[in-house]
Amino acid sequence: MIETNVKHLAGRMAKLAAGTAAAAILATGVAQAENITVFTWAGYEDPAFYTPYTEAHDEEPNFAFFGDEEEAFQKMVAGFEADVAHPCSQSVPKWRDAGIIEPWDVSRIPAYDDLNPGLTSVDGFVVDGNVYMIPYDWGNTLLVYNTESVPPEDTTSLQIFTDPKYAGRISLPDNVADAYALAVLAIGITDWTTMTDEQFEEANEWLRKAHQNVRFYWQDGGELQQAFANGEIDMAWAWNETPTTAKANGLPVDFTLDTEEGITTWICGLANVANGVGDEDRLYDYVNAMLGEASADFLVGDWGYGHSNMTLMSAMDQELLATYGYDDLESFKDKTLFQAAVDPQRQIAMNEMFERIKAGF
Repeated sequence: MIETNVKHLAGRMAKLAAGTAAAAILATGVAQAENITVFTWAGYEDPAFYTPYTEAHDEEPNFAFFGDEEEAFQKMVAGFEADVAHPCSQSVPKWRDAGIIEPWDVSRIPAYDDLNPGLTSVDGFVVDGNVYMIPYDWGNTLLVYNTESVPPEDTTSLQIFTDPKYAGRISLPDNVADAYALAVLAIGITDWTTMTDEQFEEANEWLRKAHQNVRFYWQDGGELQQAFANGEIDMAWAWNETPTTAKANGLPVDFTLDTEEGITTWICGLANVANGVGDEDRLYDYVNAMLGEASADFLVGDWGYGHSNMTLMSAMDQELLATYGYDDLESFKDKTLFQAAVDPQRQIAMNEMFERIKAGF
């Protein structure tokens, strides 16, 4: 009898332990479902971008990263789960047409009316009154160089990327849009939406020449800054973040906004992933944090990018903004190649050709 009771008690304890474990697993699952997943570029996981979110929920969002928007697109089409993504202007129509993003409820985004209308009105961001893209950051891809190894006279033209003198000393982005923006500018075109087949072939040939000088194709700003720091490269086609952070770290790195051929402008933002699995309240808390003052100050001051909140930008140091041309959006876009969406077939051809060129063909 005693033995039976002991066995019975042991059985009850085992069931209780199993139930407790199951409850813990269930609770963990709920917690994971509540938190959101942000699919973005490396570096944007920095807590300074979304401080109010962390303060409100006592944890940071989950993050997943991509190095190129085509890579992100393919993953999402294949079923990758996220709640918010961070594409740029040229990708929004494609993502929307594929059904992987859905409209935002801007009534839950108080700062939306403070956003620069020159950004919110970008083609494809709003369709039939539905807002598919909340613009967040904007900036350039431009010529960045080591001031101790590259003389000023070499930085006046983008043709420096094909100069044999710099063989093995340059880095280009492992990013279709930025790579072709460089090549298209280099052959004298500032609107790639009107590019002919002959001009596309000319751009491909220019990229092949530049490929001969490439040390590596960079995927994130930290990797690129390290290459400048250890003397691995002399120059790069890079985002504003690179010279801004490099200078802050005491590196002899600068940039030029006035090459003969120009620079390229991009506008990126926050897209609402269709059928997201995270908590919707947290989703909007994250967006509102990104559009807030702390995020804007960090984005502009520490990364050297423009922020979409016009009200916040107007209160910043205008001399600092003028350094990058952020004091006048229309002038900023007018003097560069704007990375607008291209014809889908052209985009497919660019994707395929860039992979071939990187492989040496």
